Amino acid sequence: MRSILHLDLDTFFVSVERLLDSRLKNIPILVGGTGDRGVVSAASYEARPFGVHSGMSMKMARQLCPEAVVIKGNAGTYTKYSKAVTEILKERVPVLEKASIDEFYADLTGMDRHFGCYKFAKELRHQIIRDTGLPISFGLSINKTVSKVATGEAKPNNQIKIDSGYEKLFLAPLSVKKIPMVGNKTFQTLCHLGIKKVATVQEMPVEMMESVFGKHGKSIWLKSNGIDHSQLVQYHERKSISNERTFGRDTTDVKKLKTLISAMVENLAFQLRNGQKLTSCITIKIRYSDFNTHTKQAKIPYTSADHNLLSKTLELFDQLYNKRLLIRLVGVRFSSLVSGNYQMSLFENTQCTANLYQAMDVIRNKYGSRSVIRASTMGAKSIGGMMNPFNGEPPIVLAHRTA
Repeated sequence: MRSILHLDLDTFFVSVERLLDSRLKNIPILVGGTGDRGVVSAASYEARPFGVHSGMSMKMARQLCPEAVVIKGNAGTYTKYSKAVTEILKERVPVLEKASIDEFYADLTGMDRHFGCYKFAKELRHQIIRDTGLPISFGLSINKTVSKVATGEAKPNNQIKIDSGYEKLFLAPLSVKKIPMVGNKTFQTLCHLGIKKVATVQEMPVEMMESVFGKHGKSIWLKSNGIDHSQLVQYHERKSISNERTFGRDTTDVKKLKTLISAMVENLAFQLRNGQKLTSCITIKIRYSDFNTHTKQAKIPYTSADHNLLSKTLELFDQLYNKRLLIRLVGVRFSSLVSGNYQMSLFENTQCTANLYQAMDVIRNKYGSRSVIRASTMGAKSIGGMMNPFNGEPPIVLAHRTA
């Protein structure tokens, strides 16, 4: 008998922002892109009664909930808190799957003999809340599907266990939209067929679902009946990091583009060093106003130093850029990541350069990722959600010749 635990950090981005600023508690919060082309990444429970949800355009969300506080967010901070939760889980569960930055599965099969899976899961949840300050919910059952649905029913900040043999009974009264794999389009089709509750799917022959939806229909039928034999995909360290920016207005301003790309490289390099990672592959991405997207990549010696990564990234941009077309989006990705620390070449002033990066990273970890920057990136006020933490105060600026 399997015991699968599903954990989900409640409104994760919003919860992190409230940890950082207690004034944000109990008011509508929207986290995401702030421009007209921005998208809502997370909406607080206070904003949801207005019809706001993640994935909605920020422009529409503001119209529906004009009193909401809109926050650009900080990708580096969210990653830091997600990593803190991941480390707790890695230390205590035998098999862990990290489904997303705020969602986890754990296989607790066999732990009933020693602890009791539900008791263990409750203790684990309380430890996460105590150590990180973040609200988290969980569902526990015999498979991934039922556990995930149970977590949704447990929210906010609660827990549910579905005993073996009660899976169908638990799922039956719920909306069929709560079954994983049932998106808006599939839900509309089911509604046109008069199917709104999971109980209706449970009563139907599987062949009928297959005739309408094909293999997808069989999967919906199995999940609706609480049947899911899928295994956990064990957690592994990420192999790439990236950052991209969609402009509010398409541009051909090369100076603006290179400033933005330089700031992206600077921040990604900082993330590499913080995670004790090195990269050996750089990819530059450009999306033009006609939505055609082009990428170019290059292999480099393993490094996490800004000055090594910056020169190659800008070189790739120059090779890829078509000056005749407006640009809608640019992005940078570092891949082929391995564990390790930055090693300077024989031709560098090793001690001076090492001390420089160490000092910069100490300042950034204490005051924010844009608290110390290169002069070449001053025009980029926020990169990938990384806001300047100094309320009106200028950051420390490094001249080009410093590194």
